[in-house]
Amino acid sequence: MTQQINLFNPIFLTQKKYFSAVTMAQALGLILVGCLLLAGYAQYQVTAYGKEAAATTAQLAVTQAELGKVNATYGPRQKSKSLEDELHQAEVEVSALQHVFDTLQQGDFGNTKGYADYLRAFAREIVNGVWLTGFTIEGAGNEIELRGRALQPELVPAYITRLKREPVLQGKSFAALEMRTPASDQGTTDSAGHMTKPAVPAYIEFSLRSSGMVKDRAEASGAKNK
Repeated sequence: MTQQINLFNPIFLTQKKYFSAVTMAQALGLILVGCLLLAGYAQYQVTAYGKEAAATTAQLAVTQAELGKVNATYGPRQKSKSLEDELHQAEVEVSALQHVFDTLQQGDFGNTKGYADYLRAFAREIVNGVWLTGFTIEGAGNEIELRGRALQPELVPAYITRLKREPVLQGKSFAALEMRTPASDQGTTDSAGHMTKPAVPAYIEFSLRSSGMVKDRAEASGAKNK
């Protein structure tokens, strides 16, 4: 009969020591040193912030004192009635001048450039057998009347077409065109006492009017009839 005897005893094994007293003391020392350093840094920050706050408070006090001096020296003053009146008068004058300028630009006040452009246009547009005997221009050139003579009636429309090519006459509208044969002479008596035949003019007379001129002529004619 065989029997095994276990002679191993666990108490004879080497025991591992995880935290010795020295190690724990060193760890506590490190923790204490870290806390002291953190407390010192916090105290330094608090002191710095305190100094900055004190400096800001002092600067604020200086600024408030300067502001008080400025308010005392340049405080709000009462409005000047005379200055307000002068300003209002200046605004009225500027508005009136602007109105005059706008009126002159629009041509409502009349022709501010003269009629030289019209004269040059009449001089440039020449049709053989047609000539002007007079013209009337009113206001800013919106109302025009042309009077002339032509050797043949069909030359008048051609002359009007040429005139409309001129820039100064573009956009102008004519409302009435009249053509008539001028009155002939009454004739004379010869040496024998016989009446000679009246001479018939070899031309016609024409007049070209804008709408405003036609209206004015009609009103003038109506006033004469009354």
